[in-house]
Amino acid sequence: MKTAEDLRELLKTIDRKGYPAYKSVRGSYSFDKYVLAIEHVQGDPFASPSKVGIHVAGKAAGFPQECYERKERRIAMQDYILRLFGQVVDKYNFKAKGSGKSGLLSVSRCGQEVLERTACIIEPESGNITVRLEIGFPANGRTICSSELEKILFDFLPKCVRSVLFYPLLNKEEIRKVLFLADDRYYIREHLEELGLVAFVANGSVLPRESGISDKPMKNSVPFVSPVSMEVTMKLPHKGEVSGMGIRKGITLIVGGGYHGKSTLLKALELGVYDHIAGDGREYVITEDDAVKTRAEDGRSVKGDDISLFVNNLPNKKDTKKFDTEDASGSTSQAANVVEAIESGSTLLLIDEDTCATNFMVRDELMQRVVHREKEPITPFIERARFLHEEKGISCIIVAGSSGAYFHIADCIIQMDQYIPKEVTNLAKKEAKAFPEVSLPKDEPAMPAYCRIPDGARGNDRIKVRAMGKDGVILNKETIQLRHVEQLADSEQAAALGYLLAYAEQNMFHGKYTMQEIINKLMDLIEQKGMSAVVPGDYLPSGLALPRKQEVFACFNRYRGLRIK
Repeated sequence: MKTAEDLRELLKTIDRKGYPAYKSVRGSYSFDKYVLAIEHVQGDPFASPSKVGIHVAGKAAGFPQECYERKERRIAMQDYILRLFGQVVDKYNFKAKGSGKSGLLSVSRCGQEVLERTACIIEPESGNITVRLEIGFPANGRTICSSELEKILFDFLPKCVRSVLFYPLLNKEEIRKVLFLADDRYYIREHLEELGLVAFVANGSVLPRESGISDKPMKNSVPFVSPVSMEVTMKLPHKGEVSGMGIRKGITLIVGGGYHGKSTLLKALELGVYDHIAGDGREYVITEDDAVKTRAEDGRSVKGDDISLFVNNLPNKKDTKKFDTEDASGSTSQAANVVEAIESGSTLLLIDEDTCATNFMVRDELMQRVVHREKEPITPFIERARFLHEEKGISCIIVAGSSGAYFHIADCIIQMDQYIPKEVTNLAKKEAKAFPEVSLPKDEPAMPAYCRIPDGARGNDRIKVRAMGKDGVILNKETIQLRHVEQLADSEQAAALGYLLAYAEQNMFHGKYTMQEIINKLMDLIEQKGMSAVVPGDYLPSGLALPRKQEVFACFNRYRGLRIK
């Protein structure tokens, strides 16, 4: 391997040459206690920055094995290191001068969620650490200015590495808090099942967010307090006893007036599938990690879904056991979203009536009398919710503000009153007796058949992947819209979904495996080998975050280029 001095000499030889001469510095260089890998060099100072990796051997880094041997601790530790490294790097951003993006130093910007990212990886066996970042190689116009790059690589970057990637120099108390919080959250997740819960919201949690464009906690907001009747106490490994609201399996209804916190609670629950950093306010808001937020999504494509659980006998004679459309209506799109969520393995559906198709959610008694059941192809969700729970173990949490029809079938009813939850199940049930129940179909329905088999693999055809924030991802010229996949927490997850879909289309869409089998194989591959297993090329991009299996299903299902055998 080349040394740091070899790199310094090489930089001197290319100084004041044309920008393409920077390509010659690609490679790995041994610095004091770490290796600098220049993996990709930008084409000019205005192009996407160069990709650089920092590799520190586990023995040199010195992190105790307890920091990374368990998955939940390793991910929390990676997140902590990456945030700390980003803070230090910011001090040197654009300190080196030049045109275009010269002097840029950039690492992944983490949000409130703790995600597994390619920007920082700790190997669980060895403790080796890799941090990936982007650097704008300096130039005057398009003429290399290697003295400025020398500042970055031999002055700025070593200071960042030394202050963050070596355990003896870090704040041990901060690390202890990070690891203990990871342990406590893991404990809650592991005990939801035995307590019969699908979600837990700790007392004192701060659920409202700062603004529509900021996910930080709102200052001076009302702390969450559980209704006494729903309060559950757990003894966590480190924090000790923590009490909060336990939402039990079954059908839970969240009601209340406008602006009283119904959707705020549901939003916290839908993002409770992820861990959150200390100080977020939702550190102990924990939801079953397979929960899926479903909604109507007019205009989406549907490829071969069996939506017969909800839709049958369409006037146009379309087959709802293998339903295809390039422009789904509100009701058919929501039917597809629900059956796809179940296909992904979800045992908890999260629903907000504000984003639902009304005719999919409920048909009241008067409407049933005027438009007879045999004239209506849609069986609303209210007529299937009890069946899904009792026969298939699928719970749901529904926000309702206008229709009381769900009072009859709900197991638990929570009223939000100025952001304070109150259990009103008995009151609501009593009042509901004065109103007719929605009549339910007598015959037990059949569950959807999940036998879709993707076909039409592209083989070695090159697929270009580009993310559009959290709104979508582009494969070549095909855009997959993800703006209604509301549990995507980070744009880096969307970018990762693009690579996963591209890999599957090239290597797995052979007409042999069902969608479930393909995605399960894909997730197993990522678990064993990481994102590098599905990303082509000779380097791993820094800007990728691992999505859940449920979002992988959501992305694949919205791909208009999908062909079903």
